[in-house]
Amino acid sequence: MQLHEYAKYDAVGLRTLIEAGEVTAGEVEAAARQALDQVNPHVNGLALPPFQPALGHAGDGPLTGVPFLIKDHGPVAEGVPFSLGSRALPGIPAWRDTDLMTRFRAAGLVTLGLTTVPELCVSFSTEPLRHGPARNPWNPGRGVGGSSGGAAALVAAGAVPVAHASDGAGSIRIPASCCGLVGLKPSRGRVPCGPDAGEPMLGMAYEFALTRTVRDAARLLDAVHGPGVGDKYTAPPPRGPYAAEVGRDPGRLRVAVTTESWAGTAVDAEVAAAAVRAGQALERAGHLVTTAGPAVVWDDVVRAWVCESVAIASTLLLAPRRPDEGLMEAVSRQFLKTAEEYSALDMLAAFDAQNRVSRAVGAFFTGYDLLVTPTLGRLPAPHGVLRYDDPEQTLTGWLAALTEYGPFTQVFNVTGGPAISLPLGHSEDGLPIGVQLAAGYGREDLLLQVAAHLEEALPWRDRVPPIHAGGR
Repeated sequence: MQLHEYAKYDAVGLRTLIEAGEVTAGEVEAAARQALDQVNPHVNGLALPPFQPALGHAGDGPLTGVPFLIKDHGPVAEGVPFSLGSRALPGIPAWRDTDLMTRFRAAGLVTLGLTTVPELCVSFSTEPLRHGPARNPWNPGRGVGGSSGGAAALVAAGAVPVAHASDGAGSIRIPASCCGLVGLKPSRGRVPCGPDAGEPMLGMAYEFALTRTVRDAARLLDAVHGPGVGDKYTAPPPRGPYAAEVGRDPGRLRVAVTTESWAGTAVDAEVAAAAVRAGQALERAGHLVTTAGPAVVWDDVVRAWVCESVAIASTLLLAPRRPDEGLMEAVSRQFLKTAEEYSALDMLAAFDAQNRVSRAVGAFFTGYDLLVTPTLGRLPAPHGVLRYDDPEQTLTGWLAALTEYGPFTQVFNVTGGPAISLPLGHSEDGLPIGVQLAAGYGREDLLLQVAAHLEEALPWRDRVPPIHAGGR
């Protein structure tokens, strides 16, 4: 299989070729390895050299033979060392698969490597001192978002069609926006989180993947959704396969569009215009579109967000061996200090804030079916803008910087509802712009229906970044 042929296919396309006998899984894997060798030196998205051999999978599944990558956000796959992007964690081997990794294997995905993350996975840029910055294939001087930044860079550059990602405040959707990809954050309880975590980041973190097409997101969700044994949360079961939602008419929807940041921060004009165009496309399709948004109190979002971040740092404080803070970056040290000072009363106040946000957004979706917003408030940032290792950075200042850059995604981590970023815009200087769609709890089916329509109405598949395994 030639590299330019491989790079043009999504996961469903590659699986179709394999099933038809037009290419073997071995040939696809060889092409993927060649693609990784070609593009990774330019985008710096791998945390380790590619696995030799690939991680094994269990029999024949719906995506057997499709190349895949996993994220360095903690223990994922048995025997694979993780570092959370930190020099203070020298590669700790996972002692067993997560439930989600078990399902990735059962789907037949061929796992070829581990992708880079910002330290502790708490930044909207992927620039860890351990690995250096992941570079955007659309413009290497720009960032890829975070925390699933290495994954986004490699999927966008054509190395693999799909990669594991996770989302604690926008960490699937923000890299999708920066790199021109589809990024679905599922509902709380839709995808298993066990067996070693019962409530990741206090129920505000979610795992899934980054893809280039809506149908890949739907097919993969079919393969991995459903609760694990003993999971604390269970999302309502879908009415049928998610793949069948792609192309299905959702009926006439009540759609709200807002480009106003709940934090009151400025939104770039090109970014706002992309969300408005998405709303206009939905209006042309016959939906009732109005300008509106939920009444969110931003201070409540921030209080829940801080509590979530403290939960990450607390796992390090409770570890059998505390990491060397001298090897950690400046904001990570701030998180550790905050975690040590955080009280039970602080946590209860954060849970109250989470409840208020969830009630407000839930009430909003009794009157609307869909909310359209920008994914980010800005275009992909140049490297260094977010200053994670600045010793003068305070935690308050850090959160303010993240809010300026990305004020739209965190709300849906707090509420537990699904949201998806679609690459519906492009700036004048050629940078991707994501538009976020959000729906009521458990309505991934609706998001996939609308996303598939927008994929046809405002197509992005023929847009290819300058750094790409298939060339331009």
